[in-house]
Amino acid sequence: MSSIRSVVSTLSKNPLVLKVRKTAFKGTTEYWESRYAKGGNSGAGSYGREAEWKAEVVNDWVAELGVASVVDLGCGDGNQLGLAKYPRYLGMDPSATAVRMCMERFADDPTKSFLAYDPQALADPAGWLRGDLALSMEVIFHLIEEELFENYMTRLFASAERYVVICSNDTSGSEQGPTERHRDFTKWIERTQQEWELDRRVEPPSDINLMSSFFLYKRKA
Repeated sequence: MSSIRSVVSTLSKNPLVLKVRKTAFKGTTEYWESRYAKGGNSGAGSYGREAEWKAEVVNDWVAELGVASVVDLGCGDGNQLGLAKYPRYLGMDPSATAVRMCMERFADDPTKSFLAYDPQALADPAGWLRGDLALSMEVIFHLIEEELFENYMTRLFASAERYVVICSNDTSGSEQGPTERHRDFTKWIERTQQEWELDRRVEPPSDINLMSSFFLYKRKA
């Protein structure tokens, strides 16, 4: 297995491979809309034991902290949401196809709302799209473009009244494929979100095949 990973790592740095990736990859938003439209899903992390563990962590925090509403930036196909226990929920995603999938799946659930949005054409200074807790479930390392990352992170914290929960890896400098860009996002938060502080960090258990950890931020008193 280690030899296979070594070969993959070597290939990923090959200039020809990188050129092919750059040519094939049309952008984050376009990639995910196309993926869902062709029958794809949100990825392995939103299914199986990985999804169950993620749901356990967030559900426990929602109950413990008395969270009344959750805004999820990147709801995807809704499979992860199927394990959630939130009093009131707004799921947002730039993929209209993913949003329609969620609307159909949860059509009979009056506690859940969904919105397809253009990250470059959204302003909410009145706070209509804000909840007790803003949630980001394995989205950050899929934000390839720098402008998209900045927009997303700003929107994430602007969507939270009391808490922000992020599930992601917090490392940079390693490329896993054309649709992943790893970032030290905690440094960005320390630099730009002075009203927030890290309250907890939870690592995945050893039996979970997940590169992401959980980060719970709370608004400073």
